[in-house]
Formats: sequence, structure tokens, C-alpha cells
Amino acid sequence: MLTISRALLDQIIAHARADHPDEACGVIAGPAGSDLPERFIAMTNAERSPTFYRFDSLEQLAVWREMDDRDEEPVVIYHSHTATEAYPSRTDISYASEPAAHYLLVSTREPDETEVRSYRIVDGAVTEEEVLITDGGEE
Repeated sequence: MLTISRALLDQIIAHARADHPDEACGVIAGPAGSDLPERFIAMTNAERSPTFYRFDSLEQLAVWREMDDRDEEPVVIYHSHTATEAYPSRTDISYASEPAAHYLLVSTREPDETEVRSYRIVDGAVTEEEVLITDGGEE
């Protein structure tokens, strides 16, 4: 189960809406081994595409180094789908390289609705998980 604050989820949704019609992407970092998402990191979709996302390699390297320096890890890796449901595509599954991370998808296909779902993706196997939204703010 993914436990995430309303404040962090609102930031993810705002990023997804701001980048629409292109897919948005980013990470929520948390203390290593904690499974607690705490620090919102919006990233650039290097593809600038409505159907595909890819982290910019230099930005990703910098973000992952910063997380290492802060003894953090990517607790949540998020991106948006602009025209389809919030379910990982074959490409999303093939690029999922953080087995401990929660993969959060936001669908912005409906202008007045936002679908948010979370998954674990390990060795190509996709397992949907419950999302518990708390009232707590960011640390």
C-alpha cells in the first residue's frame, strides 16, 4: 500500500495538469528504507510527448546523486497518461527499474476528473496497490 499526503498528491496532480497535453513525470524521495514519500521532485519529460515519458538522463543522474547524498531513495516514481487510463503501458513496465518504488500514474484524459492509481512493478509483473491519502503535510 502507498501512503501519501494530500499535499504531495496535489503537487503531482498539479504537475500533470500543467504539463498536459504532454506527459509529466517526477519522483517523491524519502529516507532510504522508510517507504515514506516526503520530498516532491518534478522532473522534465525529455520526450515532451503526449504518449511517452523519459527522464532527462543528466537531470536523473543529478537527482539520484542528490538523493544518495541525502540518504534518500525514490519512494514514488510518477507520471501522467494524457489520453488513457492510469495503468502502466508496456513501455512503462519495460522501463520500471526501481523494484522498491511505488509507480504512481495520474490520468488527465478528463478535464474535470483525475484518476490516480499506484502499482508495484517487479521483473515485468504489475501489481496494483491501495493508495491511502493522509492529511499530513510535507516534512
